[in-house]
Amino acid sequence: MSAAPAHPLLLEVGALARDAGEAIMAIYREDFEVEIKADFSPLTAADLAAQNVIAAGLAQLDPRLPLVSEEASQLPWQERRVWSRYWLVDPLDGTREFVKRNGEFTVNIALVENGRPVLGAVLAPVTEELFAAARGQGAWWQVQRDGEWERISTRTLATPPVAAGSRSHGGLSELTLRRLLGDEYQLHALGSSLKFCLIARGSADIYLRRGPTSEWDTAAAQCVLEEAGGAVLDLTGNPLCYNRGESLINPEFLAVGDAAIDWPARLRDAGLP
Repeated sequence: MSAAPAHPLLLEVGALARDAGEAIMAIYREDFEVEIKADFSPLTAADLAAQNVIAAGLAQLDPRLPLVSEEASQLPWQERRVWSRYWLVDPLDGTREFVKRNGEFTVNIALVENGRPVLGAVLAPVTEELFAAARGQGAWWQVQRDGEWERISTRTLATPPVAAGSRSHGGLSELTLRRLLGDEYQLHALGSSLKFCLIARGSADIYLRRGPTSEWDTAAAQCVLEEAGGAVLDLTGNPLCYNRGESLINPEFLAVGDAAIDWPARLRDAGLP
């Protein structure tokens, strides 16, 4: 095992993610109601409880930094466009998995600077696994609060490659994956931002997302994957960026572990975008 991450803010944000996870689990263990939001996505008391914990905690860490979160009202682009540094949060990523009680949901907290995630914490409340990273500090994994920290890294593209895929959303293109990886790849279905973490730990190789996601779904896990040695690219081959405009919807993207491969060339050869 390695020593703990040296970045003090990362440790504080990781602890805050654990606090939010405990609030989620208190509701997960009981009966709960499910509301349907205007975009037809589910909402539970756990989403709101985690939001309250995170918003209060981040305000204590740095009250000057603005917050963009799935469960908060979004400020207009005219105000957001001047931000160089802000928090980007999904208090409960994978609410559909939460409702199904399959454990595949996460707490995502990211710090974004100049359009790129520079600090990220991803907590899986059921298993208590915490994935955390900060720019230049590497990516780390911890099981249970106060547990040992382990440095994690991606792997060279495996034979056969393992493709992480969404459990509750469509959009996984088998034809495109065959063009990128060949015919002999394996599929590992998993909910929420855990797909990125699977690649960051060297247990999968690629995640192709052909459907919509929101910026708060990906930023924290992108930081983890990039610091573990991987990359998250839009389908033109450029790094996935944030606070691009009025919409908070991401372009379709490709998350990979083996960044030494010329993925932009493979994307072009596959006929993308």
